[in-house]
Amino acid sequence: MFEAIIALCASLEDGPCRDHLLPGYESDTLAACEAALNDRMPDLTVFAGLEAQGSPRCEVVGSALEVVEVGPGVFVHVGAIAEPNRTNRGDTSNLGFVIGESSIAVIDTGTARWMGEALWRAIRAETSKPISHVIITHMHPDHSLGASPFVEAGAESVGHANLSRALSDRQANYLESLGLLVGPKIMLGTRAVAVDWYIEKTAEIDLGGRVLHLRAWPMAHTGTDLTVLDETTGTFFAGDLIFDLHTPALDGRLRGWRAVLAELGSEAFGQVVPGHGGPVVEWPDGLVPMDRYLSVLEADTRAAIDAGKRLGEAVEEIAAGESQHWALFEAYNPRNATVAFTELEWD
Repeated sequence: MFEAIIALCASLEDGPCRDHLLPGYESDTLAACEAALNDRMPDLTVFAGLEAQGSPRCEVVGSALEVVEVGPGVFVHVGAIAEPNRTNRGDTSNLGFVIGESSIAVIDTGTARWMGEALWRAIRAETSKPISHVIITHMHPDHSLGASPFVEAGAESVGHANLSRALSDRQANYLESLGLLVGPKIMLGTRAVAVDWYIEKTAEIDLGGRVLHLRAWPMAHTGTDLTVLDETTGTFFAGDLIFDLHTPALDGRLRGWRAVLAELGSEAFGQVVPGHGGPVVEWPDGLVPMDRYLSVLEADTRAAIDAGKRLGEAVEEIAAGESQHWALFEAYNPRNATVAFTELEWD
C-alpha cells in the first residue's frame, strides 16, 4: 500500500521538518498513487506558515496507531495514561472510529496532526469507505488537535456549540505549551479545525445502516462536552466525562459534572469508552470511581470553606484520600481542588 506525503518545514531558518501525510491518495501500487497525484494535485495552502521541501511524492504507507475492536465495527485507540512528553509524543488520550455501511465517523483525533495521520492509516487498514464525519468530544488538545487530515479529505467536523470559540481562544496557548512538552517537530503542521456542524442539544448521524446519537451537555468536565452513542452496539463514547485510572480533570463546573454523571448513571449503555483508560468500562459499574472522586472533591472543598481555610492551604488537603485510586494524582488533583474551591466558595 502506498500513500502521498510531502516534506514541510517551519519557515524559520533551521526550523524543524517533518513528512506530512496527504490523505486520500492511498493506492495498492506506487504507479496508481503517482497517477492519482498527477490527476489531482493537493491543496497545499492548508499548510500556511510551512515551507515545502520538494513536491508531493508517494511512498510505502507509514506507521498507524494501534487500535482494538471493542464491538463490531467499533474501534478504539488507547492513549498512554501520562502527561504529554517527548517519549509518548502526546499520545495520551483515547480515540475511536465507527464503520457504517456507507461511511465512517471518527471520534476524537489526538494531540497533534501526526496522530490524525496515524489514525487515518489505522482506518485505511480496516476499510476504504469514506470518512464522512470527525466528531470532537471537547476542546482539550489531546482530543481535538489531530483533526486536520480528516477535514482536508472532506470529512465534516462536528462539535459542541461552544467548541469553535473555545478552540479559538486556547489554540495559541495549547500549541505553545505542547511544543515545549513534546517538541516542535512533533507538533509541526498541527492546527485546530473550524467546526462545520454545531450541536446545541442532540443530533443523529447515519453512517448507512448505523446511527450515531450525539448529545451536547451543559458545563461539566468542560463547557464543550459532546457524547456519541452507537445505536448498533450500545457503545457510548463519553469523551472526558468519564475517566478510568487517570485522575479526572475539572475544567468546567463541579456541580454540573456531577449532575451529568447522575443522568448518565440511569442509562443502559452496553459499554462506555472513557476519554482515558479503558478501552471500555462496564456500565454502570464504570461510573462508581468517578462518582466517588467528585463526591469527595465536593465534600472536602465545602468542609475547607466552612472551616475558613484559604485556598493555598485547602488545596493540599482536598480529596487527598483519593490519591491511592488514581494515576497522575499530583498533577491533576490540585487543579481540581482550585477549580472546585473557586466555584463553591460563594455558593
